[in-house]
Amino acid sequence: MNHVIRATTASDWQRTKGLRLDALRDPVANIAFLDTYEAASAQPDEHWQGRAAGARGDMISQQFVAERPDGSLDGSVTVLIERAGRQDVFGGPALVDQAHLVGVFVRPEQRGTGLARELFDAAIAFARQLDEPSVARVRLFVHQDNARAEAFYRRIGFARSGLSVPMPGDEASVEHEMVLGGPAV
Repeated sequence: MNHVIRATTASDWQRTKGLRLDALRDPVANIAFLDTYEAASAQPDEHWQGRAAGARGDMISQQFVAERPDGSLDGSVTVLIERAGRQDVFGGPALVDQAHLVGVFVRPEQRGTGLARELFDAAIAFARQLDEPSVARVRLFVHQDNARAEAFYRRIGFARSGLSVPMPGDEASVEHEMVLGGPAV
């Protein structure tokens, strides 16, 4: 199937909302996302419109989707730019300007087709093409029990950095930081 991999716009909000809600119903959602179906489905339309539109300025974020010829969406990844000296997604200090990939989802029937790799390629290219800030590293976090996702991340060049953080809401579990190109900072 031919997908178009592209950045979302505000007009995509209903389809990206639907994709996110589908992702949160996935059997591994409890270890793959820091959100629940119940919480996400209660969000107002403005929340979804803002997510789809992305952000520039102090906080840069951009969602990428895999769109079928019929307009339906089969996957997504979001890039958050964390700036040096400011808090990162987990509340710690960002030591360098970095891209943090979150919200990774590909529909089960599209897994293993290369679609996730295409989404990652677009997200990483976006991060690296920014003039300001100039991104020094690309990272993501993976739950300790999400072996399938970690294996994929390793295949495309990510490696554990050695940093692990408690899973929000489940302090007995951890999320491992993985960095593109191997351990850094």
